[in-house]
Amino acid sequence: MSSETKRRSGAWYLLPIFLSIVGGVIAYFVIKEDDPKKAKNCLYLGIALTVIPIAISVVIGAAGMAASPMMGF
Repeated sequence: MSSETKRRSGAWYLLPIFLSIVGGVIAYFVIKEDDPKKAKNCLYLGIALTVIPIAISVVIGAAGMAASPMMGF
């Protein structure tokens, strides 16, 4: 393993953008040897793009249930 890092294309960020966490994991394992910083950023982006919509859905769902508790009955 050399101390030099080979810069990889910014297009690797498209993988986690389109495939969320799966794309982030794939990008991480493919480019981690050449550009570890970009590999971690791809992984973090994939995680964020998976967690943020889930968190928004939970908040909206909780707000909806609080606003109308008898709606489901």
